[in-house]
Amino acid sequence: MTIRPLVILPDAVLRRTSEPVGPITPEIRTLVADMFETMYDAPGVGLAAIQVGVAKRVVTIDTSKEEGVRDPRVFIDPEIVWSSEEKRVYDEGCLSIPEYYAEVERPDRVRVKFRDLDGNEQEIEADGLLATCIQHEIDHLNGVLFIDHISKLKRDRVIKRFTKAAKRDAA
Repeated sequence: MTIRPLVILPDAVLRRTSEPVGPITPEIRTLVADMFETMYDAPGVGLAAIQVGVAKRVVTIDTSKEEGVRDPRVFIDPEIVWSSEEKRVYDEGCLSIPEYYAEVERPDRVRVKFRDLDGNEQEIEADGLLATCIQHEIDHLNGVLFIDHISKLKRDRVIKRFTKAAKRDAA
């Protein structure tokens, strides 16, 4: 397992739409293992493959809160097939937009269809943090960032700040 470098805003890679995975290959299994290693190291609760520069529809999530307990979940080619009308506001952050958080309103519950690492079709209903995380990561697969759900003014400020930092780091 390898910790992969994270793609950071304003990198245009984050706006790419990810491609379906197709067959579960050894390369996909390695990608998933590396994504977990990268996510836990960051540390974060979710990671989309595009955040490590791979435009495949792969998501890793672990929303366990208990110290020393892990509940790793893999979602391959995930798709939200239902979402509740009830909304929930969560203070979201993103490994690709480090140290920035904003309140985002999303459906409180979702049903998601996906394949597991063995290629089996699965469907789960999620609520709370897991539902928020699934929606956040699927957004990544579609080139959408959580800052796209906040006001244009706040979003423009964040993009400007990260663009300045990227220029400074490149100099």
